[in-house]
Amino acid sequence: MNRTVSLIFLSIGTVLVIYCFNALGSLISAFSGFRSGAPTDRTVWLMIAGVVLFGVGVGGVVFGRKPTLRRS
Repeated sequence: MNRTVSLIFLSIGTVLVIYCFNALGSLISAFSGFRSGAPTDRTVWLMIAGVVLFGVGVGGVVFGRKPTLRRS
């Protein structure tokens, strides 16, 4: 995987996780959590997507292809 794509996945995953933590503290999520004891479905899916994208981005940066020199 290209390092640029991996860095994009890493940054989008980070933004989604931060957005999810903000959604956990929102008023709607607080009412839903009070009523059912669980966060909203949207918050759960944001967390899953953010963690997966973050993991793919880290994996691509750490284990991605190393640039090679091309010989003419």
